[in-house]
Amino acid sequence: MGGQAKGKKKGKPKRKDINPNLDPRFVGVSPQERMKLRAHEKAKKKSAEKYSVLQLLEKTEECMDSFDFEMARLFCQRALDVESSNLQALDMQGHICSELGDTEKAKEISLMQESVDFYTKGIQVLLSALEKQAQTTQTEAAAAAPADEDAELPTAKDVCVAYCSVAEVYLTDLCMEEGAGDKCKELIERALQYHHDNPEALQLMASYLFSTERNQEGKEYLLKSVGLWLPAQEESAASSNTDEDMQNEIPPYESRVTTAKLLLESEEFEVAVDVLEGLLEEDDEVVQVWYLSGWVCYLQLEKAKELQEREGREVTEEETEEWKALQEVARSYLTNAKKLYIKLRCDDQPMSEHVEQLLGDLGGELEGEEEDPFLDEDYEPCSDEEEEDVAEAPMEH
Repeated sequence: MGGQAKGKKKGKPKRKDINPNLDPRFVGVSPQERMKLRAHEKAKKKSAEKYSVLQLLEKTEECMDSFDFEMARLFCQRALDVESSNLQALDMQGHICSELGDTEKAKEISLMQESVDFYTKGIQVLLSALEKQAQTTQTEAAAAAPADEDAELPTAKDVCVAYCSVAEVYLTDLCMEEGAGDKCKELIERALQYHHDNPEALQLMASYLFSTERNQEGKEYLLKSVGLWLPAQEESAASSNTDEDMQNEIPPYESRVTTAKLLLESEEFEVAVDVLEGLLEEDDEVVQVWYLSGWVCYLQLEKAKELQEREGREVTEEETEEWKALQEVARSYLTNAKKLYIKLRCDDQPMSEHVEQLLGDLGGELEGEEEDPFLDEDYEPCSDEEEEDVAEAPMEH
């Protein structure tokens, strides 16, 4: 009987382990399904244990590309278990936490905080590597051996970008947390200390200042940011230049879409037109860029009319022609935005409604013009993943 008693004690923890109350994934799931789920999880963990850190990171990337972020987190965490200071793994873990925060609203704040923690740890590793690199450079300054050109050594720009990543979380997903604004500003200032003329850091500071209604300061940072890369974008578009150094000066596409929005918000319409023209030249299958292009023309038209009324004078013939041209261009852009919105089966109701409102004010869709080649019947829309890269929330209007 003693043996039976011991057997019962051994059995109790096992029954407790499968208690569905311990894991929200198993709530309302039958015992058979719970067993299958646990077997699946165990198989995944065993699979992860078979790989090297490099293989684990490759698996992580594959899962991220296929939007299986839960599996990606498993592989990435295993990589960090093996090598806790791996920069690539830390960066991936931060992105994974951010993505899971977007898809699981109930866990958003905790996961975003987890993302911040991983980014912060990554920054500490970067700073340590930079310090070690500086010491190595000093001690080996007289050495004849050339530096390893293939080695991807961290730079001050890397630290700047990492600080910006954390600041952006506080500016968006964690903006309601206590002290979020102060943390955001402090992180952007640190970023600029490491790379004072980084366009994305300057733009992030502009966004922060706009959010605190310090609009003039925000505009100054924004224009400084744009001035650092817009000439390179224009030169690249004019000459079809694919020089890597020049391309590295230009921020990512989605970042420049945000630039255009901020320029509209700060009424820098002419600069916004230059940015949007470059974006359309680079990729003419983004609904939001057509929409913003039409909106900026509409705003230019309204501003010109307001100026004329304020001056209390008659409309000149030259102004009439200019206003007519702006109206037609705005209608053209917005018509294309509407057509592409339908073709891509977009799901952004506020933007769609605003396009309809603007077209109504301008006289309706532009009819009789030639169809754009990418809007014909045989056009194959880009994937949801491609569209989501730049599918940010539209500006308030």
